[in-house]
Amino acid sequence: MDLSTHAAVVNCEAYRDGRKIAHFDIDKVGDFLGDPDCFVWIGLAGPDSIAMQALQSAFGLHELAVEDAQGAHERPKLEEYGDTLFMVMHTATLDGGAIVYGETHVFLGPRFIITVRHGASAGYAKLRERKESMPEKLASGPGYVLYSIIDFIVDQYQPCIDHLQSRFQHYELQLFQPSLSEDKLQDFYQLKTELLKLDAAVNPLHDICTQLIRFHGDIVPKENRIYYRDILDHVKRVTHTAGQMRELVNSAMQVALGQISIRQNEVVKRLAAWAAILAVPTMVFSLYGMNFEFMPELKWRGSYPAVIVVIIAGCYWLHRRLKREGWL
Repeated sequence: MDLSTHAAVVNCEAYRDGRKIAHFDIDKVGDFLGDPDCFVWIGLAGPDSIAMQALQSAFGLHELAVEDAQGAHERPKLEEYGDTLFMVMHTATLDGGAIVYGETHVFLGPRFIITVRHGASAGYAKLRERKESMPEKLASGPGYVLYSIIDFIVDQYQPCIDHLQSRFQHYELQLFQPSLSEDKLQDFYQLKTELLKLDAAVNPLHDICTQLIRFHGDIVPKENRIYYRDILDHVKRVTHTAGQMRELVNSAMQVALGQISIRQNEVVKRLAAWAAILAVPTMVFSLYGMNFEFMPELKWRGSYPAVIVVIIAGCYWLHRRLKREGWL
């Protein structure tokens, strides 16, 4: 099956002793797999069923892993199929002030590594160029390439968590402004949702790296395991920061809820204060609506102005008293 011009194929490189020896068409991969001192690094982006079937045939990949890699939308995981490992990792990239997510699926064998990208996952061309300048490390084989890819993915998490921290600090400053007229509860809720989504991408890498350190020594040499411990440290740093931020966001949400209640209470107090003030004229005028025959002030010429003065004085006194108590 000819895939030499297939749009999904990004790169096909062969290495011997850490140095690139060929850039080849994917249909020629058999020429290099027959060399015991050689390994290949193949990169694909959004492949279709034709490309995945060709890889399955060329490398003997398990059909379940191929199905997962083609369909995407998988949870992060590490699975073993004979002498091949299959990994799913979620990527997060900061793009114009927004965090965009993608997936990178990896097939790892003793003499090959295949990366399959989906969604907004960043490309690995610059990573490949940087590693090709260090042949002494690249000579370790696919296990070191896998470390480089995971390390690259984890490095993208840090700007994302820094961005969320900056947003939280901005919302927090606004939260305690005395002139705040709107609640920030929705902003904090959205921030918490993004934190949970980022944590869901980062946290599974802890188990993946732990498995790579403890097992699979035939694919991940012992001398490369120290690199995976470094990744573990970075993952723990991001998850620890995310955990602390979740607690702070929860506390901020409680403060925001409290401020909403306080503002509602202030409104209720003002309404109650004005209701008390309006009760004075309402009570007086309601008396004049009664059908009494004998009312002393009915025949007094100054009764109307006197009643108005009494009402104004009573309302003024109540207004001052309520304002002194902070109800107005």
